[in-house]
Amino acid sequence: MPLPQSVRLGFAAALAAASLIVGPHEARSETGEWSRPFTAPPSASWIEAGDAGLAPSNPRRLEPVAGRGVLMSFYRGEYDDRNLLSDENYGDCEVHLEFMLSKGSNAGVKMHGLYEIQLRDSHGIAKPKATDCGGVYPRAELKPRYRTIDEGTPPLVNAARPAGEWQTLEIRFRTPRFDESGTKTASAVFEEVRLNGQVVQRGAVVDYPTGANWRKLQSPVGPLFLQGDHGPVAYRNVRIRALPAADGD
Repeated sequence: MPLPQSVRLGFAAALAAASLIVGPHEARSETGEWSRPFTAPPSASWIEAGDAGLAPSNPRRLEPVAGRGVLMSFYRGEYDDRNLLSDENYGDCEVHLEFMLSKGSNAGVKMHGLYEIQLRDSHGIAKPKATDCGGVYPRAELKPRYRTIDEGTPPLVNAARPAGEWQTLEIRFRTPRFDESGTKTASAVFEEVRLNGQVVQRGAVVDYPTGANWRKLQSPVGPLFLQGDHGPVAYRNVRIRALPAADGD
């Protein structure tokens, strides 16, 4: 969809001042203070805007409003450019963000780039599955066709708002544990996930990475990954902070 000239901003200058961005060294705060995980300008698959909403002519698209502070994916450009990857790696952490989906769209927030909380236009579904908004996405295989191979962890409640509305997501994530030899001793855990203020996950153990990543090696640290390659999505007010040590550490 053609973009208004007012939102065709020069990314290098505009994003440096946007509310999503801070300097790269703040992401590894030892004090647990909130920081912003993205510093590099996004690719041509993303634009910056001041707000977003459903396109009147097609609710399966998002329409930008001129300004700064919102990053919008338009599901275009090179495949590898359609997602956002943090500049730093994180261990135990807490994430807060707001997102908006167009009608029928889906996206995801992946801790360590591997463990996904699904974002999907799921408003009104009576019995949500793990593939609906707030679910811990199932494992999947790509061939001979894409298919899920387990049930994942469905959300405890359907807290999803309608397409075109801003929604909040809050994640408390515990990284997998390893001994001195590198052997995994405990799986990753979504300690708590809140969608629009409602608890949708509590103590969800994730033995393997989700989706088609499930065979990938796990580690005690990894990046924050915001998906933009499955449909139109907008993000704003993304922040992250370290969690204090868990009991038994």
